[in-house]
Amino acid sequence: MERFLKEAEVFSSDRVLQNIADITKFHRIQGSKELFEAANYVLEDLRIWGIEAELLEDVYDGERWHLTLKSPIAWDLIHGEIEIGERKATTEKTPLVVMAHSPSGEAEGEVVLIEREEDWEKAKDRIVLVGEEWRENYEKANKSGAKGFIIYRKGTGKAFPYVGLFLAKEDLEWAKIPAVAISEEWANEVIAKLKKGESVEARLKVVSEIREKQVLPMVYAKVGKPPYILFTAHLCHPKPGANDNASGSAALLELARALSKLYDESFRFGFAFLWIPEYHGTQAFIESFAELEHYYVVINLDMVGGREGVVMLIRTPLSRFSVIEGIMEYYLDLANSRGKSFGGSSLPKVPLKSYPYEMGSDHDVFSFFGIPSVMPITWPDSFYHSSEDSIEKLSKETLEIIGKAVLATALALAKASKEELQRFAKAYAMKYLGELGLTNELDVAEKLVMKGLARDGHFLGVDIGHEFESNPWLQWKQKGILSPRDIMRIDKAQGKEMRELLKERPLMALLHELLMLGELLPKDDAFKALEEEYGKFKRESLEKALEILGALNFVSFL
Repeated sequence: MERFLKEAEVFSSDRVLQNIADITKFHRIQGSKELFEAANYVLEDLRIWGIEAELLEDVYDGERWHLTLKSPIAWDLIHGEIEIGERKATTEKTPLVVMAHSPSGEAEGEVVLIEREEDWEKAKDRIVLVGEEWRENYEKANKSGAKGFIIYRKGTGKAFPYVGLFLAKEDLEWAKIPAVAISEEWANEVIAKLKKGESVEARLKVVSEIREKQVLPMVYAKVGKPPYILFTAHLCHPKPGANDNASGSAALLELARALSKLYDESFRFGFAFLWIPEYHGTQAFIESFAELEHYYVVINLDMVGGREGVVMLIRTPLSRFSVIEGIMEYYLDLANSRGKSFGGSSLPKVPLKSYPYEMGSDHDVFSFFGIPSVMPITWPDSFYHSSEDSIEKLSKETLEIIGKAVLATALALAKASKEELQRFAKAYAMKYLGELGLTNELDVAEKLVMKGLARDGHFLGVDIGHEFESNPWLQWKQKGILSPRDIMRIDKAQGKEMRELLKERPLMALLHELLMLGELLPKDDAFKALEEEYGKFKRESLEKALEILGALNFVSFL
């Protein structure tokens, strides 16, 4: 199996960096024309390499639902600026001066800091400054009679933060005031003056264009014939957005180029490649274009060029177990080897670790629809969602480790002998169950692993695993990301309660995994499997969240 990493040396991180530089020139906000232009850049690059590719289209119009997510408005930034005292920033410095989807407007007046609920009583005819829950507070600012809205984000230092408002068309009835961003450093200067009792005046201006609709672009390319290994990367996010996610989008271009040259008819898999706006694009693709039966597994590339933190491999959910995670882990370890320990064992170049399923990118949606999906990602990243996420912050070494490991994984799945794959799959299943068994007594997990191996065996042409007869406890009727913000559009009170229930971020992943498990298992077994996968959790929060989903017809109980 090690030989496939040698073949993967054709992956060029230099070409990836060149593509990143080009993609970061576009301000790729969801609903914007520059996102569409970036998609056309990707499409043209694929065609230059002779790769079969097409531009699939849906729409941003602020009204259409992409499965469970409501489309944001079609929006483009023209100009923005903010001035406080002697300091001034404009969109010529960074487009992140303006919050994504902000309406046009001008405001001048006294700044008031919002730290507590009672502070909103002072918001009328003032410009508010907030440091958390930005979308919710933007609505409060409008409804409290504020003239303007300024945000900052803790931990960003001198950088301007990215926060999208993701306004729908119905929100334009109340969303009227301009929304801008400043750095944490600048915000702290303002806050220090306000806390001394000094008056602070600000002037802000936003010029944006809100249109009836804009194309939601999805670039889809194929090499070979089905079944496919599908590679995905989200193309959206603000300029520059180098790591998030020009890095994944550019790495995907290089993988398409390499695999188009390496592919031959003897491969057991073809390869498909998908560039989408995050979540909205994935859900639109699945709703209108995907032939799910053609996909064996999904590898999602998101933030693959970070120079700090850890190279994380996010595994498939237990409900969608597949040997893909073991093969990816194997090649990441090999690609990450450098030097020798005192005993002769290899040492890692960068920190690397595999993690149970976590939410946060497009691998989520494919998993919901039954396709095992993994994600290599670098985390944490100090420059995440900020004006400082630029190309010079990236690591060529990390790009190479992940890129070559992903390419080697694809080649091994497509070319390795049946005997090699069967042996590897059995060994990895034992390793995976052994890890779970270190901290939990296993009852249901083994059954799910065997079911996953049986699906692997069907695609790989080997005899592994075995099926079991499903006895589902629930039906997930409206599949997709269950965002409290979008649930609030259906029922505000229920959505707010859901947001409170899922305030602890890990609970979002647990809820979605519970729904996947519930489609296979009785209730007690589903909760037991969830505990075997994650350990102890707040069952009462998940039970209450399920009640809300049932009441809103997202889920029915059998």
